[in-house]
Amino acid sequence: MAVKRSQSKSRKPRTDGQRNRERILEVAKKAFSQSGASASLDDIAREAGVGPGTLYRHFPTREALLEAVYRTEVEKLAAAQQEFTRTLPPVEALRAWMLLFVDHIAAKKLIAPVFNSLVGDSNKVFEASHALTWDAIRALVKRAIQSGDIRKDLDAIDLLRALIGVANVSTSPGWQESARRLVDILISGSRPAE
Repeated sequence: MAVKRSQSKSRKPRTDGQRNRERILEVAKKAFSQSGASASLDDIAREAGVGPGTLYRHFPTREALLEAVYRTEVEKLAAAQQEFTRTLPPVEALRAWMLLFVDHIAAKKLIAPVFNSLVGDSNKVFEASHALTWDAIRALVKRAIQSGDIRKDLDAIDLLRALIGVANVSTSPGWQESARRLVDILISGSRPAE
């Protein structure tokens, strides 16, 4: 008689399973950005090099896949803050993260309409990711202020508002290049007065 082993919910996913999940998310991000909500899940599975069963095992619904794509992008943004803090001087870490945030806005603008069309109320997903973004920029600004690279009265929200403001005109061609230039303007304007 075979004895079934109970699987612990805290067990880490197998390495191949984790790789499959990551490939699916990367391919899905691209597919949803290009084709919208109608992107074929079978095509996503095929492009990721997995079967449809593997895709549905990881993401039982289209909504679950969309939510995972969005959350993954936000988690990458938060993780980048930690990496930049470890590897770059304070003001350069802030600049690098802000440039990455511009790319995040672009991805969100592509994914959010698709997500909204399927889920209706995506506010809970966006609100949950807001805290990660806010914590990341606050930590970077605090570190840059402590180093003396950034003026003491700078509020991190000011930087986010400026970048988001540029993103609100994202229907114009070249908005991302404009937002990237704005990052350097914001960094220059945030330096302490001499």
